[in-house]
Amino acid sequence: MEINDVIKRINELAHKKKVGEELTPEELSEKKELYDIYLGFIRGQMVQTLNRIEFVDVDKEGREIH
Repeated sequence: MEINDVIKRINELAHKKKVGEELTPEELSEKKELYDIYLGFIRGQMVQTLNRIEFVDVDKEGREIH
């Protein structure tokens, strides 16, 4: 399932709840699974971003030390 589809379905369920409709047990279960997928995607993006960070230090003469 594409992340955009996951977000769309999460929003549909959130809207249903917001307008006062009760979510069925199946929808509550689906909502939990969708949130797990969404959070896994976000965590994966964070890990990728953090893995690209490079710390550079400078010695007394101003030269970079890796």
